[in-house]
This record gives sequence, structure tokens and C-alpha cells, in this order.
Amino acid sequence: MTMLELPRFTAAAVQDSPVFLDASATVDKAVRLIEEAAGNGASLVAFPEVFVPGYPYWNWTMNPVQGSPWFEKLYRAAIDIPGPEVVELCAAARRHKVTVVIGVNERGRHSFGVLYNTVLTISSSGELLGLHRKLVPTWAEKLTWTNGDGSSLRVHDTELGRIGALACGENTNTLARFALLAQGEQVHVANYIALPVAPADYDMAEAISIRTAAHAFEGKLFSVVSCSTISPEMIEEIACDDQAVRDQLERKRNALSGIFGPDGRPVSEPLVDTVGIVYGEIDLARCIQPKQMHDIIGHYNRFDVFQLHLNATPQQPLVVTGRPEGPEVPHIELPEA
Repeated sequence: MTMLELPRFTAAAVQDSPVFLDASATVDKAVRLIEEAAGNGASLVAFPEVFVPGYPYWNWTMNPVQGSPWFEKLYRAAIDIPGPEVVELCAAARRHKVTVVIGVNERGRHSFGVLYNTVLTISSSGELLGLHRKLVPTWAEKLTWTNGDGSSLRVHDTELGRIGALACGENTNTLARFALLAQGEQVHVANYIALPVAPADYDMAEAISIRTAAHAFEGKLFSVVSCSTISPEMIEEIACDDQAVRDQLERKRNALSGIFGPDGRPVSEPLVDTVGIVYGEIDLARCIQPKQMHDIIGHYNRFDVFQLHLNATPQQPLVVTGRPEGPEVPHIELPEA
């Protein structure tokens, strides 16, 4: 009888800004950061929400009419899946033998009005394991993103363990989190954006820390949280000559990145506001003993009393069933030119 061996590895959480509304340049930056993190021993590299190619801050700083031209800018700068940007990210993951989780703006295939807030999970062999589309855009984000569906709410088997991911405010959604836990999630990736545009009494760094600690403690797992920052170039582009908006975007305590353990505590000092990569050791063996006390997807629950239903059917704008044979279309012979 062999002893159970569980993965032990270094995770990296990136806290940085995109090259705003430039997908190609942002992917190039992501590739450099993957190389840096891998060079420092990381086996898992997590990137912020919609890192490619940025977040629609204008939804918060402009009225919908003023922000409408910016939606078109973002749509044009977003990426297709599959597409060349995804190929480049997958190639970098394979080249450096790291698992990568990264947020992107994904163009919908069937309509110019559809953009998804999507999280990609890429294996160390360069395979796109899955994409998760944010289920409900938060507050002002509804002006930009379309809802995802339950088909992408899944956990992926990797050599590092079972990895799940949620975007930003989804980490407040108890049922979404439980759906991942119930699939055996062992490593959770939560990606965020810096949110200096929140109400004045909202401390984004503290909010991220609370949510991350709660999921890690409840699920008795490791949580890797990656948050973006706002670069001076982004402030110049978004604020223009509006000093009030500039002051808002420069607000502090709007970003936190780090790695949290199954006791809800960070395994290394998180980054707050500053650009960088934070590293932490993940040892899945640390998840066993805490589960003996509270295993909410096992013995510490009553599934005869509580049960969660997940509709994993992809939602389509058109479902065609039993289409009858149409009229025969005659073949037209064209004269030679």
C-alpha cells in the first residue's frame, strides 16, 4: 500500500496593469511575466481579471452615452477564442511548463453587442483546459459584459491539483463558490481589478482579503488572488482633463494580491497597490486535517436537507430542433468568364 502523495509547489500572483486596450501588447507583457514567474520557481501563474486588454472604467466615471464609444474601443480590442492571442499564451505556458490562469475580454461569435468577462485556464502542456465566463457582471459592468452560463462553472484536473476560478465579485456568490467546492476544488484562483471607483467607504483591498480568506477557510483549500493596478497611462487616457476622475483613479487601497492557505491566512505577505509578483508555497497536504473538522462538501453537511442544482447546459440564442427539409436549391451553372 503506497502513501498518498499530494502536490507541493510555488504559486505566483501577478499584480500589474495591462497595456490598455492593446491586446497584442498586453499578451506580450503577460508572456514576459510568465517567464519571470517561472524563472523564480512558480508552477502556477495567476493574472488579474480581464487583463487582456483592460477593464471598462468608463462605466463608472462617465454616463452611458459618454461611455458608449469606449464600448466600441473595447470590443475592437477584445480577443476571439480561439485566436492568436490565446495561442501565444498557450505556447508560453508550454514553453515554461507552468499552469496559467488569466482574465480576458472575449468577443461573442454571434453578435457585435456581446462581450464576455472570461477567465482562461491553461495547462503546463499548453492545452486550453477551459474558459469561465463571469456569470453576472457587477453593478456598472452590466453596460459592457453579457452574462455567462453554468456550462463554464467547472474545476479542472491538473498535475497541481483540481483548479477552479471565479472573477472578482463572483467570489461573493456563495452558490458559485459551493459549485466549485462540490467538484473537489483544491486550488482556487480569484482574479480582480483595482476598484478605486467604488463608494468612498469601500476598501477594495480589505474586501478582497475577506473574500479570499472566507473561501479558503470554508473550503479548506488554497486560494490564489491576482488583482490589476491602474497605470499612469491609463489614468491619462480615462481621466483626460477631469481632475475629479483623476483623483478617484489614484485612490489607494484598491488592489490586493496574494496566496491564502486553508486556515484563511496568507502564506506570504500580500501586495497592496504596488506592482509586482507575490509568491507562496502551496502544499495540498495542509488541507487534510482541517477537513476533518469542517468538510462542507462531505461529512459536515446534510444533502438530504440542502442541495444545490447547477444548470450546466450552454445557453444559446437559437436552438433549432427538427428542422424540416427546405425547398431544393437548384444548382446554377455560370458561363465561363
